[in-house]
Amino acid sequence: MAIDEAQIQALRGSLEADDYHLELDVNDDAAVATITAGPDACADCLVPKDLMKRMLAPMIGVEPERIEMNYPVDVHAG
Repeated sequence: MAIDEAQIQALRGSLEADDYHLELDVNDDAAVATITAGPDACADCLVPKDLMKRMLAPMIGVEPERIEMNYPVDVHAG
């Protein structure tokens, strides 16, 4: 499955509105997604990691359980 760049850019835009930044490294059937926070990041604006994985999965063609999700602070660990 091809990566849906338009949807990823839309997600990045939403995150950037709250001063978060998304980096993706997709390799075949696995991915690493890293979200970093800027100085004005909204502390309560990130969804839990499992939900973010389910949102990203169809955009990048990787099963949610094969996505390593890194958040700036693991307040929503799980």
